[in-house]
Formats: sequence, structure tokens, C-alpha cells
Amino acid sequence: MTAKATIPPSSPWWSAERHAARRPFLQARGRIKAAVRRWFEAEGFTEVECPALQVSPGNEAHLHAFATDLLGPDGVARRRYLHTSPEFTAKKLLAAGETRIFDFARVFRNREGGPLHSAEFTLLEWYRAGAPYEALMDDCAALLRLAAGTVGASAFTWRGRTADPFAEPERLTVAEAFRRHAGIDLLATLTDDPAAPDRDALARQAAEAGYRVVADDSWTDLYSRILVQSVEPELGFGRATVLCEYPVCEAALSRPCAHDGRVAERFELYACGVELANAFGELTDPVEQRRRFEEEMAVKQAIYGERYPIDEDFLAALAHMPPASGIALGFERLVILASGARSIDDVVWAPVM
Repeated sequence: MTAKATIPPSSPWWSAERHAARRPFLQARGRIKAAVRRWFEAEGFTEVECPALQVSPGNEAHLHAFATDLLGPDGVARRRYLHTSPEFTAKKLLAAGETRIFDFARVFRNREGGPLHSAEFTLLEWYRAGAPYEALMDDCAALLRLAAGTVGASAFTWRGRTADPFAEPERLTVAEAFRRHAGIDLLATLTDDPAAPDRDALARQAAEAGYRVVADDSWTDLYSRILVQSVEPELGFGRATVLCEYPVCEAALSRPCAHDGRVAERFELYACGVELANAFGELTDPVEQRRRFEEEMAVKQAIYGERYPIDEDFLAALAHMPPASGIALGFERLVILASGARSIDDVVWAPVM
């Protein structure tokens, strides 16, 4: 049965009353986690445990990390970060020879909070060496069914919205979604140079469609505004949505598509309007990866006045990594939708204070 406990709003999380109200959701979390672990083991995966302390927390402009100083036996302080994802270490393990791995990773992201966000949370991350990224779409469909079936849920729910976890997810390209939900021809704004999309072409279309456009908006600013305002709120209703083929300039660590080099092998999974997962057909070109990292850190420096170091060991390992596909799924969000919980605080044993 889906948990339906009423949680008193005023008492601290550790009060017996509040804990008793949250406990059905926590039990659902435990059952789902055990079922997911069994599923991966049956699929031939090995569970790994990636360390949280890293030379670099990740190199995405809008992700913010926690920093600390590691004191060695020599007494010298060396800056380290709590990882925002286990991705760098996981890919090093692929370079070392692992072929199917998964990790229930505790990860840390600063400047985050709200019903679906926490500074500390669990990413279920897994990788398939030698597999196309479409295989991860099939994995996602299986895990949605598994989570719902484990707790006896007939539907995923979030703030009055529902999705059938047993239905085959819709597959929708980003270009199709922009055309359908925003009236924007996104492909017409992409060029053969993935680092130089046509800002003015997107600005003209956006203005004609009624979106706010200001002189210093970049292509990415306009893209993100349209995505957040008109596209994402329409995804994952009735059934889950796999939003795929992102523009290469929004592709992070993913490789370009063979059929169109302007878009990349990246998808995100949505249900009930909630983003659940982010997946890549993994980029293994260290030169291109360095270029993307440096570009992202330049944006971070310009906006936030800081940048994170590049993990040179990761780039070295990338040259030895086999073709692979990988994905990170917000585990608490999956539990929230399956259990009917009200927020992330309902499904973690102790909320971050």
C-alpha cells in the first residue's frame, strides 16, 4: 500500500510523533532500495562505493560544491570537495576494466533546498560498458515498474499529478518538445559548430512566441528559459517521458549523435513533471571533454566568481575508457513518487538541518 501518513508540521524530525508519521515512507524507501539492488545484481551488475572526497566535485557551471581541506602526514592542506556525483570515479572504474556497475552514492550540492532538493541526497548511478544509451531507457522503464510494484502503487503522484509507472515511457526529442510545447524550431538555431549556436535566431523566435528577451541574453539563457517555462512542466503526465537528443552545447559529458552532430546522446527522465534521471552516451574524447569543462568553468567564473579544478586523472582515464552509457537517478525522488510522500524530508532518515 502507498503510505498515506499525515505528518505533524511543527514537531522536530526526531520526535516520536513525527518519526512515526514518516516511518511508512522510510519503510517504502528500504523496500524499494532492496528491490533495486536485487534487480541490478540479477542483471549482472557489481555494486561499487565511490569516495565522496575528490580533487574536483564536477565541472558544471550551475552546480555548487562543499569544499574542505585535507591535511596529509606532511601537514600541508590540500583543497578537496565533496562530489556532486560519483561520475568521475565510476568512469575511472570503467577504464580499469569494470563493465556493469552501480552505486547508491551519497552526494552533496550546495545552494539547494526545497521539496525535491537537499544539500545531501542519494544518486543511484549506473553504467553499462559497450551498450547504447537506449539500453538505459529500458532500464528506467523497468525501475519505474519495480518501484511501484514493490510498494503496491498503481500510479505515481506528485501535487495532484499522476503518471502510470507500468506504461511504456514516451520518447520525445528536445526539438520535438520545443516545437510541441513552445512553438520553437530549435534545430534551426543550431549550427555545425556545437559551441556556437545561433543566438539571434533563437531570440527572434522567442520574441515572436511571447517570451521575454533582453539584449544580454545568451543562447543558453533563452534555451533554459523556454525549457523551464514551457517544456518541463508538460512532461511525464499520464506516463513517464524520456526527453532525448539535447543540443551538444547542453550535453555536458555526452557524445554527439551519429545521425546529427548538432545534438547529443543525452536524455532526462520525467514523471509527473518531476525530473528523475539524467543519462549520457558517454563522451570518451579527453580533448573535447577538457574544452567543455573549461567552457563551463568560464561561465561559472563569470556568474559566480569561482571555478573548480579539472581532475586531470579523470581526463587521463577517459582516454582508456571503453564506449559506455551511464545515468544518475535521484533515488529519493523515485521514492517520493512511488510512496506518495510530500517532500524529500519524508523519505530521508534524518533531514539536513
